[in-house]
Amino acid sequence: MNRSKSKKVRYMRRRMRVKAKVRSNIQRPRMCISRSNKNLFVQIIDDSQGSTLVCASTLEKDFPVVKNRGNKEAAKALGTIIAQRAIAKNIKQVVFDRNGYLYHGKIKEFADAARENGLEF
Repeated sequence: MNRSKSKKVRYMRRRMRVKAKVRSNIQRPRMCISRSNKNLFVQIIDDSQGSTLVCASTLEKDFPVVKNRGNKEAAKALGTIIAQRAIAKNIKQVVFDRNGYLYHGKIKEFADAARENGLEF
């Protein structure tokens, strides 16, 4: 097995393991984060109804101006924005779905900023 294929297999296994744990808790909505090299995206999803309750992205026009929208600084700003929007809709407790990404770097900064601004997970 070549290196890139084994990396993808590890990612998919980790992703399925995380999803199984997250979806077992249906009392809380799920906060799912996705990332690309240039941007970050986050949604708060109600799996029982299959609908998105709140969403935010670094591509939005009202996102603060930063040089790079895919770095730790942007992740911290996005965590603040999603926490404010969730609390405005009376969502205080969520389950964090890191979507198979390692809890490190951008993902960690995002989660810490969301916790600091009032979300519990």
